[in-house]
Amino acid sequence: MAIQEEVQFEGRPHIVDFIVNTLLLVTIIWLPLWVGSLVRQLFVRYRITNRRITIESGWMGQKRYDIVYREIRSVRVIPNSIVGGLFNYGVVLVNTKDGTQIEMKALPRFRELADYIEERLDRRQPSPATRS
Repeated sequence: MAIQEEVQFEGRPHIVDFIVNTLLLVTIIWLPLWVGSLVRQLFVRYRITNRRITIESGWMGQKRYDIVYREIRSVRVIPNSIVGGLFNYGVVLVNTKDGTQIEMKALPRFRELADYIEERLDRRQPSPATRS
């Protein structure tokens, strides 16, 4: 019998991130940021459930990262810009217990989703008997 997962969010980075970077492409200096937003829009997909965070990226979703909540040490929120604040998207940084830092850029509803992740973190400290 499979364990059911409740999906809180599933989708791509916020489209406004790509639109704003396209409008700012008028200045050639903005080209690297535009390319980054285009690649995110085409090849990145986020899924946040009650059991894990999944990030699929690469050509045809070749790279897949699954992070279960018990592996997460901390979650930080970084607002993108004034436009990101208006359209409710930003960056969520997830630090794992093994020292890896994962960025979810242009994540829609980023504050709400960061709070959702934070609620599911295992805050129990290991007992002194189990420490080595």
